[in-house]
Amino acid sequence: MRNLTRLVYDEHEGVAIVGLNRPRKRNALDAATVHELGGVFTASEGSDRVRVILLRGEGPDFCAGADLSEMEKLAATTDPLENLRHAGELGGLLIRMRRLRMPIVAAVHGHALAGGAGLATACDLVVAAEDAVFGYPEVRLGFVAAMVMALLRRAVGEKRAFELVSTGEPISADRAVAIGLANRVFPVDGFRESALDFAVELARRPASALELNKRLLYGMDGASFEESIARGAEINTLARLTEETRAGVRRFLEQQKP
Repeated sequence: MRNLTRLVYDEHEGVAIVGLNRPRKRNALDAATVHELGGVFTASEGSDRVRVILLRGEGPDFCAGADLSEMEKLAATTDPLENLRHAGELGGLLIRMRRLRMPIVAAVHGHALAGGAGLATACDLVVAAEDAVFGYPEVRLGFVAAMVMALLRRAVGEKRAFELVSTGEPISADRAVAIGLANRVFPVDGFRESALDFAVELARRPASALELNKRLLYGMDGASFEESIARGAEINTLARLTEETRAGVRRFLEQQKP
């Protein structure tokens, strides 16, 4: 992956490893980082080699949130349309992540705060180091965790989401799992390796099944029970016709022969 100034990129056994690479800024999200993330996600989707994306942070933290110095400069322009465009770029990235055909796994260590916690929440799965700290402290600055709200209320429910964004309290890795914000907790020692192993194991699943699972899950947003069942039937039909499913069924049947 060429011309990356905010990210590092590698591939390993079907996993695209994408690292936020502004450690001196605690991997704060600026416009260039958001732009590069969108480009890397698009390139990964077009690759036959990539089945899963692992998103992590270089240095001591995953991501400390938005680059406040950039935000302050934008606010000083007093141009509401320019500020709206800037916010819209991040919003577009969150939508892109949800529509991406392959799963994205966030590997969170250190701090994932504000927009950094939002970026992790936008991923399909989250694994956390034991010392990871999540949080939505925007309220303490008089700000609002606005775009992430659409993701957070789906992940943890309305009342819990309101609590998290209104108190701004830090969230430990164990509590993040307990409330549905994260999926697994791994020891600090060897965390990067454990997170990569998790992503590699996921990448060994049939790519078509992973893609259809993601499409079905998010396709149920706002759908009635009856519509969800109907969409499930459609996805079921598509899955039956994929070569990976047919090959899997043949292997199973062969194993059952006396």
